[in-house]
Amino acid sequence: MHRYRSHTCAGLREADVGTSVRLSGWVNRVRDHGGLLFIDLRDHYGLTQIVVDPDSGGFATAERLRSEWVVRVDGQVKARSPETVNARLATGMVEVFATEIEVLSEARELPLPIFGEPDYPEDVRLKYRFLDLRRETLHANIVKRTQIIAAMRREMTGAGFAEYTTPILTASSPEGARDFLVPSRIHPGTFYALPQAPQQYKQLLMVAGFDRYFQIAPCFRDEDPRADRLPGEFYQLDLEMSFVTQDDVWNTMTPVMTRIFEEFAEGKPVTQDWPRIPYDEAIRKYGSDKPDLRNPIVMQPVTEHFAGSGFKVFANMIASNPGVEVWAIPARTGGSRAFCDRMNSWAQGQGQPGLGYIFWRKEGEALEGAGPLAKNIGPERTDAIRAQLGLGDGDACFFVAGEPSKFYKFAGEARTRAGEELNLVDRDRFECCWIVDFPFFEYNEDEKRIDFAHNPFSMPQGGMAALESQDPLTIKAFQYDAVCNGFEIASGSIRNQSPELMVKAFEMVGLSQADVEDRFGGMYRAFQYGAPPHGGCAFGIDRVVMLLCGAKNLREITLFPMNQQAFDLLMNAPSPATPTQLRELGIRVAVPPKA
Repeated sequence: MHRYRSHTCAGLREADVGTSVRLSGWVNRVRDHGGLLFIDLRDHYGLTQIVVDPDSGGFATAERLRSEWVVRVDGQVKARSPETVNARLATGMVEVFATEIEVLSEARELPLPIFGEPDYPEDVRLKYRFLDLRRETLHANIVKRTQIIAAMRREMTGAGFAEYTTPILTASSPEGARDFLVPSRIHPGTFYALPQAPQQYKQLLMVAGFDRYFQIAPCFRDEDPRADRLPGEFYQLDLEMSFVTQDDVWNTMTPVMTRIFEEFAEGKPVTQDWPRIPYDEAIRKYGSDKPDLRNPIVMQPVTEHFAGSGFKVFANMIASNPGVEVWAIPARTGGSRAFCDRMNSWAQGQGQPGLGYIFWRKEGEALEGAGPLAKNIGPERTDAIRAQLGLGDGDACFFVAGEPSKFYKFAGEARTRAGEELNLVDRDRFECCWIVDFPFFEYNEDEKRIDFAHNPFSMPQGGMAALESQDPLTIKAFQYDAVCNGFEIASGSIRNQSPELMVKAFEMVGLSQADVEDRFGGMYRAFQYGAPPHGGCAFGIDRVVMLLCGAKNLREITLFPMNQQAFDLLMNAPSPATPTQLRELGIRVAVPPKA
């Protein structure tokens, strides 16, 4: 028999009854039932119940066991009695009567509990991550992550892609965040950058004629903590295709990702034909470029109903500024003053003056609007709003007014809040879509100049003619995001493969041709030697896994994450370099004084 095990702790079944087996694993817990000891033995694969009676040769050892000790158990497989069968366990029809127990490793008093998984301070969980990873839910999430990545590789290979590995030590690239820099010892005073994404390399692969590339790519961004991204590093399913339009990218990746979601959705419905929603439409309907389509609330403009009305706050805004609009946020079943007042209080907590509302209720046979706005605009306008939005008895509607560019984010947050508060969101499904036609440029308020709104290597719609003659802020890009349940899970575009277009686009944000040649010389040169039309995207693996695991935090699907201050409590990183290391690199550290 093998030194440590003949089976895993998930491997025994009724067919094994009567056989001698050897198991090894961790003591999940010990229960004493009147002198008869029951040990739940756990390994990576599952759990088996061990029974130790006072006559067993292993009883004296079993009495010493504590949680998380590592042991080897020899014994006989027996069928459980009908009343003790545990249908929740794969091994729940059998148990092992121990004949010998060997302690392989003892465990000190645990700094956090493993069994039962109660909430525990995050700093302790991260410092003792090797223990935290033994907890059932987190362990299962990590296993599912590996399975999802394996499925991605299988599906991409099946779709005709080949996996190529791109460099980790590279040059700085404008991907929207700060680079992590790596000093060069061989070339003193110079630095490599860790890749924010393999963007330039994958485009160069297309120029090199490889046609369909993918990679499970590590990416590094030195940015402030965000709720939907871990600090420091993340992984993405990166891909690129030659001789394609954006429709080809969507038509290729929609079925690939749909199959992956279906495989791990545990029966939850998944969108089959992902809708393609223009960016401007998404902003007006949902107040977000990553809308949660499980929320049925769709906003509508109702400016005409307030123009010249008795509600002077809105009416005066409309009269004095042609750019002002009023948007309605319909809220079915929200027609109570208590709910409307809660929404109003929430809005004030967001720094807004309030959130106007109307709710409808039956007065006898008549359906009447109630609330301050209804009184101010009168019954005819109130009913016209109700009819436009398709609302009825027991429903409500909230209103925001101003220039849409200044209020759309708040309107989207109010839509989300109303949908969640009223339990309108169907949480047991995966609703996916493509957001398309993103703006190519945006105005940088801080620096008072035009800047790229998204990926600077995207192809502008209209090409050179648009760059030369169109208002930059009206130019759209062949650029798109994939969204699922309110999370951006992918971003991509058709690329700008023309060196002249590339220079012109960067000139519009203040960079010269010399700057382009200096910073992006590899791509700039490549595009002058026969570059095919190409495009692609990158799916955020961490976010996809988080959605499929039903986790609320990216740290629940990541092996060894940092905390929100970008500190690795387990490995104590970052830490100071030694004087010898700094001397070899020719670096002197100047730490800024603490405020």
